[in-house]
Formats: sequence, structure tokens, C-alpha cells
Amino acid sequence: MVLSDRQRLDWLRLIRSESIGPRSFRSLMNRFGGAAGALDELPDLARQAGRRIRICPADEAEREFEGLSRLGGRFIALGEAGYPIPLQAIDSAPPLLAVIGRVETLQRPGVALVGSRNASAAGMKFTARLARDLGEADFTVVSGLARGIDTAAHEASLETGTVAVLAGGLDEIYPPQNIPLARRLLERGALVSEMPLGWVARARDFPRRNRLVSGLSLGTVVVEAARRSGSLITARFANEQGRLVFAVPGSPLDPRAEGGNHLIREGATLCAEAAHVIEALQPLRQRELDLSPRPRLMREAVGEPAPEAMWDELDLPEIMPAPGYARHEDGFELQPASSLRTAGAADPGRLVLDLLGPTPVPLDDLVRASGLAAGEVGHVLLELELTGAIRRHPGGTLSRLAP
Repeated sequence: MVLSDRQRLDWLRLIRSESIGPRSFRSLMNRFGGAAGALDELPDLARQAGRRIRICPADEAEREFEGLSRLGGRFIALGEAGYPIPLQAIDSAPPLLAVIGRVETLQRPGVALVGSRNASAAGMKFTARLARDLGEADFTVVSGLARGIDTAAHEASLETGTVAVLAGGLDEIYPPQNIPLARRLLERGALVSEMPLGWVARARDFPRRNRLVSGLSLGTVVVEAARRSGSLITARFANEQGRLVFAVPGSPLDPRAEGGNHLIREGATLCAEAAHVIEALQPLRQRELDLSPRPRLMREAVGEPAPEAMWDELDLPEIMPAPGYARHEDGFELQPASSLRTAGAADPGRLVLDLLGPTPVPLDDLVRASGLAAGEVGHVLLELELTGAIRRHPGGTLSRLAP
């Protein structure tokens, strides 16, 4: 299938109209035979539902097309040759995917690497090794361009190709300190989003983004995650989508390992090296991806609060509710600019301490992960050692002591 320019414009107008999500889009397309017919009937349907909704004007959609083109991007429609096959398999696949960069990167099998924004130095080092090894095995590394684990995954796979999924528009990179990284990854990878240009991500847009991170991938690896983490939202989506879920085990003393250890207890595959992922996914690479629903591969979480919808859908009888996320999952919350970890603004002592966990790490890795000068790190470590917050080990490695 290849859309004409007019059809592509109608598709964009329909999905950008108020209360139209991926599921209502599909229902309207099936009912009226196309986006043009759905746009004509939408006002009457809204009145029947007791609502008034805003329909995206043609000139507004045309401006978005022109803006994306100026950025060097384009829209790929669901069903077209360039649309990622794994993403087509999820029931909330975006009708149009905005892409900047190398579209061919989306055609290779993908593996999602996700984890804590407040990652340890050891966690980021392991993530980098995992990403490099997966890239060398011809997998595309997929992540969300967040700080911490996401950043380490993208940086380590720049040479082999990586895909960053944004929660906002492609012209609204978040966090701002990753704008240079986003530009660099375009050389061999891609930025993708389902959101309009100019859209600044809100809290519920991050779990919405997470379903695309898992949907683009054959498997999702959680490296570090607290028990209530946005990374576990991604793992839950992967499980619901019938994809493999992997988790990296960690020390029971480190809160950043609680989520991964919990996933392993629930049935996720333990990942201690890239070979564990490659071997498990090899059968999926050797055959066409099955687009039919597949059984969930992990046990269901119990005692979860009622999910909150990630977007509004027009109330039509045949439309399933939008996917949801639980309010207690705090990994998707935006952080104020003052809390962003940057070498110039953050408290050096807190920065270094946050990078340490129960697993000893070499001093060189700590300096590299902190972005601080070696002398400044040495001064901070001396203060932390005097206060009993850290421990030095033989060979010059360091770890954080339990409070």
C-alpha cells in the first residue's frame, strides 16, 4: 500500500482531530472506507455521542507536513512498506509515524534497552557493553532518549544504528541536554514520534511513548529500575504485546535493582550478557514475525490499581479503551529543569554518590560517567569516604555503603 499525498493529508487530519486515537482511527476507517469519509461523518458522530470535537483543518495538517519536511523527515503510514513490521502487530499502532533519519534502521530487528534515569556507573557501563554487542549482532538498539540508561544505550550504538522514540514532537527534544546526542544518532539511526510537531511532552505521554519503544522491538531489556519505575511500564507493554522481556539482576541492597529482580521472579529472562538476548531472539529473526496475538510471557502483576487512559478516544461502541498506566508508576514524571543532572548545575557530592551502588566500580568509569574533572571527583570521594558513605576496595574500585 502507498498513500497518495491527498490520502496522507486526510490521515494526518483524522489522527490529529480531537479525541481520535489509534483505535478510533482504525474503527472510523473501517466504517467509512477511508479517512476522507470519516472526516465528513465525524461531526455527526460526535453529536450523537453528545460531544463537540475539533477536526484538524487541512491548512494545519499541511503546515505540519511542511515543518517535518524542513527537518528532513517524513510520515510513514501504517501498512506502507517502510512501516516497522513489529509495530504493526500491536493493537494501538500509530496510523502515521513521523521519522527523521535513516528509515532502514527501522527494518532491522530491534531490541529495547531501558532503565533508570538515575543510573549507576556500573549500570551505564553494562548498558554500553550490551548495546555495542547487540549492534554488532545486527540488532537496532531502541530506547527513549532519557537520561541514564537510555543515554548510555544510544551512545554505545551510534556506529551500528539506534532508534530514539520521543514522547513529544520531533522538534521538542527532551531532555534538552540530549539534543547533541539526537543529532549524532541521525547519521546511522532515526528519531521517531507519533506526536505533532511543537508538542511538549506531558506526564501521560511518556508511557504512551513506552508502548512504541517495546512495540518496535522483538524484546525489551530492563537494566536498572526501581520497583515503581517507568521502565516497568515498558516491560508491561512488551509482555502484553507478546514480546520477550529480559531483566538484568542486581544487588538486593540497591533500590535500582528492585524492578529488574522483581521481573525475573515474575518470569522475565535473566540477562547477564548480550548472548542471552541474541540466543533467545534468534528464532524470531529467522522467520517472518507472526502478527497474530500471542500469549503473554510473564505472569500478571497482582494488586495493580485501575489504569488511567493514555489518550482520549471518541466513545464508539466498537472501540476498545485506550491502553492505561497506573498512577503509582512514577518513572514517567517530568522533572523540573532545576533537578536535571548536569555537571555544571548538580551538587557534585550528590552526583557522584548517585552513580555508586553496592557493586564496586573503577574510578575511571566513575569520572567518565559523572562528567566532572578527575580532581573534582577525587575531592568529592575523599569527603564521602570521611563521612562513611562509600568504601574503597582493592584495585581502586569504589562502592556505596547502605545508609
